[in-house]
Amino acid sequence: MLKSCKAVILAGGLGTRLHPFTQVIPKPLLPIGESSVLELQILSLKRFGVTDIIIATNHMSDYVKAFLGDGSRYQVKITFSQEEKPLGTCGPLSLVRSLLTEPFFMLNGDILTTLDFAAFHEAGMKTDANLIVATKELITPFQFGKILSENGYITGVEEKPDLKLEILAGIYMLKPAALEFIPDNEYFGIDSLIKTMLAKHLKVGKHLIKEYWLDIGRINDYETAQNAYKQHFAELKK
Repeated sequence: MLKSCKAVILAGGLGTRLHPFTQVIPKPLLPIGESSVLELQILSLKRFGVTDIIIATNHMSDYVKAFLGDGSRYQVKITFSQEEKPLGTCGPLSLVRSLLTEPFFMLNGDILTTLDFAAFHEAGMKTDANLIVATKELITPFQFGKILSENGYITGVEEKPDLKLEILAGIYMLKPAALEFIPDNEYFGIDSLIKTMLAKHLKVGKHLIKEYWLDIGRINDYETAQNAYKQHFAELKK
């Protein structure tokens, strides 16, 4: 169990790919089973001892604040940060620098996962990187046969090979030193932070998620989340 580790959940996105649902309800509050995306994130963090959570809001922020309150009903402490303009995935951290004095997690507000946050934290503390990126391997069936050739002649055919990609999973661990590369109150994405640190020859760590993971970015992903609720997340509400 983790002690004194905070998490920042980015809950200010417009969720345009989930219209018409998000025209009425903020994406992080979309119902999943008997809960919502944001509640399941909070309860997943709490399972591993993360009880101090900052919610970075923008779009429909009043709904989010009214729904979650101070966090007492989840037995966590919730603090809200309000963007006056879109700040991307890292910009919101500049508004709460003074609260982030220890290593902390940052999550996109549309991710569902059973990730072991304690193991992620332990691995992150063992590395000398100040930014550790959670990644996920996705395997996508390819609909065409792949041709192998040499000198103008076919040497083989690989029938519909799977494509394996390792992607950013929307979950990060940052140490306070990483915050110095994030400008104040400006739009600044995680890709920009990674590129900035690499350009300065600083190490960026990674942690491969082997547990369940889902990015609820599109309508069909939302339908998948409903199906996954009973299998992976219903017990969090008990």
